Amino acid sequence: MILSSMRNVVFGYGNEPVVENISLDIYAGEFLGITGPNGAAKTTILKLLLGLLKPWNGTVEINQNALDGAKPVIGYVPQQVASFNSGFPSKVIELVRSGCYSRLGLFRRFSAEQEAIVEKSLKQVGMWEYRNSRIGELSGGQKQRICIARALAQQPNVLILDEPTTGMDHQSRIGFYELMKHYVDVHRMTVVMVTHGLEETNSYLDRVISLERKESEEWKCLTTSLCSVRFGPEVS
Repeated sequence: MILSSMRNVVFGYGNEPVVENISLDIYAGEFLGITGPNGAAKTTILKLLLGLLKPWNGTVEINQNALDGAKPVIGYVPQQVASFNSGFPSKVIELVRSGCYSRLGLFRRFSAEQEAIVEKSLKQVGMWEYRNSRIGELSGGQKQRICIARALAQQPNVLILDEPTTGMDHQSRIGFYELMKHYVDVHRMTVVMVTHGLEETNSYLDRVISLERKESEEWKCLTTSLCSVRFGPEVS
């Protein structure tokens, strides 16, 4: 079932459009990759899908019935999370706990269940042993992983990831793709990921949307089905 639809969307910065007449669909319960060269507005498209940007023209709609009646809970990991500097004061576990705040009451009292969610999220990205470390002391890849853990602690049913494996080594990247595939296949999470590493991710993704254009033409969404054909063709 279609979860989100973007139809004939136009958006830009200043007076210059960077997204022109883009249409695409995202299906509930799929692992979708978005790729394209630098300047292809991949991050802009994610922000439009999240409602962080409003299109100049066209529509972006969320199907509230696509998640078996559940309210969409969206986890988002942006680019360049490694920008936390060495003076950033928070501990790793404090940042990941903040992912649970939207589910807590006014006084944000953590139960044993929430603490277990935080522990599980950190262990899934291999960062539990760093839970009491200062964020600013970590490497770029480690910062990336704790931001992913924070998103997982939200217990989202939709996860939006903008080049999430930046700074990770090969083994960590593969482990991450396997974790996302598990969430999609077992927990029916919808995962949308901007990536350049198609050679690594092809065996995990259900579909890839490639943003391409020929000279003097606008960007086009071209879709490739990978491990599954259940989603059908994409509107371009």
